[in-house]
Formats: sequence, C-alpha cells, structure tokens
Amino acid sequence: MKTTKFLPLLLLFVLASCSSVRVNSDYDKKANFESYKTYAYSKNAIDKVEISDLDKKRILRSIDEALAAKGFTKSETPDLLISIFTKETERIDIYNNNGFGWGWNPWWGMGMNYTNVSRTPEGTLFIDLIDAKTKELVWQGEGNGYLTKDTEKKDARIKEFVDKILEQYPPGVKK
Repeated sequence: MKTTKFLPLLLLFVLASCSSVRVNSDYDKKANFESYKTYAYSKNAIDKVEISDLDKKRILRSIDEALAAKGFTKSETPDLLISIFTKETERIDIYNNNGFGWGWNPWWGMGMNYTNVSRTPEGTLFIDLIDAKTKELVWQGEGNGYLTKDTEKKDARIKEFVDKILEQYPPGVKK
C-alpha cells in the first residue's frame, strides 16, 4: 500500500527532473557589463563545435532571440564575441527491485527480483562571452539537461537551454 502512494510521487519527481535545465554561470568580477551592447559570433569557435549544422543553427537562432530581448544587436565591430561548446553524455539509471515476501501472484509464493536499466542522453551547452577588445572571457553560462532526438521538439528544447542560461546574464541583476 505504501508503495502505491510513493510511486506517483516518484514518477512526478522523475518527470520534473527530466524536464528542467540545470544552469550555472561564472564571470569576471572586474568586467563592466553595462558597456556591452553589440555582439558577433566567433566563427572559428562555432565551426569547431561537433554537432550537426542544424543544431548549431537552432542554438545561434535562440541566442540571437535571447540577446535581442536584452537589447543587444549584432555588429561587424562587436563589444562581445560569442563562442559555444557542447558535450553529450549518457545518464544510466539502474533500479533494482529486490522484492521478497509472500503474496498473491499467479504462482503463489515468493516475490520476484528484477532490475530495470534506463538510458537518457544528456547534454551540456556552454555559452562564452568574450570581450572583443581584450579577447578575454568575461562571462560563461552552462546548461545541462536531457536531450531529445524528436525533431519536432528540438527547437523548443534548445530554446529552453539557451533562455535559461542567458537568464543568468548580466551577472548581479536580480530576477
């Protein structure tokens, strides 16, 4: 009986943890973030990212939208250069049910033991903001969460990653 009450709670927790993007950011405490108004992409860095060109376009389009909402504009002579880096891992969850005891089942008797293994692809997206004059990294955002292979959901998932990461910029601003 306790197990049946606990199972919906566990399922809710698993679904909530799968749907979120965990973010973190770090920055140069001496940088003047108010002086940055324009940006461009670091072509060399973007070209080195080992993901599909379609996913690169999705990420760059989402960055453009998020920065435009913050008042930034693209420029040939930018204040900031943007670089991205991605990493993919596989999360493996193992659930062992060592059920033991008496109860009703089609065979009457001892309970069954079973192991359930689930594999979930997870990705990490880093967005680096580099001062165009000094060529020094001034801000880095990182987002980590599950990935989807469903092309219908990729745009929304990548946008969620980028939006959550760039919510952290500029640093020191209360949300």
